[in-house]
Amino acid sequence: MNNHTIVQLREVSIFQNEAKILSNVNLHIMKGEFVYLIGKTGSGKSSLLKTLYAALPVTQGSASVAGFDLKTLTRKTIPLLRRKLGIVFQDFNLLNDRTVEQNLIFSMKAMGWKDKAKMQKRLEELLAKVGLKGKNQKMPHALSGGEQQRVVIARALLNDPELIIADEPTGNLDPETSDDILLLLRKLANEHDTAVLFGTHDYRILEHFPARIIRCHDGRVIDEEEVVM
Repeated sequence: MNNHTIVQLREVSIFQNEAKILSNVNLHIMKGEFVYLIGKTGSGKSSLLKTLYAALPVTQGSASVAGFDLKTLTRKTIPLLRRKLGIVFQDFNLLNDRTVEQNLIFSMKAMGWKDKAKMQKRLEELLAKVGLKGKNQKMPHALSGGEQQRVVIARALLNDPELIIADEPTGNLDPETSDDILLLLRKLANEHDTAVLFGTHDYRILEHFPARIIRCHDGRVIDEEEVVM
C-alpha cells in the first residue's frame, strides 16, 4: 500500500456470522478522496463499512485500512486503527444528559487525551469548523437534527482521521440540511486531505453533487468509475 492509498481491499469476501454477504471485493480509496457508497437495503453496504472499521473480521483476501492489515488485527490493535478513523452514523449516538462540550470531552478521554488545555483548544477549533461556535453548553435536545449531526462530525474529527466512514449520515435529515452536511464533509475532505466514504440511499444527492460511486449489488461491490453507464 503506498502512502496515498487509505483503503485497499483485494479479493475480500465478507461474512456476517456464517453467511457470505459480499464476494471478491476489490476496493481502493485514495487520501483526500470523496466516494459515495450506494446499494439497496440488505445489499451489504453496512457489512462493508463494518469490515473497514474492524467490526467484522477479514478471513479471505487481503485488506488494509490507514496502514493497518485487517487480517492481523487483535483486540489491542483494533482501537489503534479506529483512532485513525472518524465514524458518523445516521443515529447521532450523543449522550443526551451531557452538553456538546461534555460529549466531545468524553470521547477525547476515551481516545486517551489527557491535557485539559489541549482538549479545550481542540474542541473550540472543531466546533468553529463545523459551524457550531458558541454552542458548547447546549444540550443535544436543544439542537436541530443538522446541528446534532455537526456535533457527531466534530467528534469524528477529534483525532484528525485519515478516513471518515459516514453510514447514512443524512438519513434522518430534510433535503436542505442533508445538503449542508454533505457539503461540510466534502469541504473537510478537501481541506484536510481526509478520505470520506459516504453511504447513502439519497439519489438526489448523487445527482446534485457528483463524485465517484461504489455500489453494492447482488453480492458484489461494483466501482462505477470502471463501468460504462
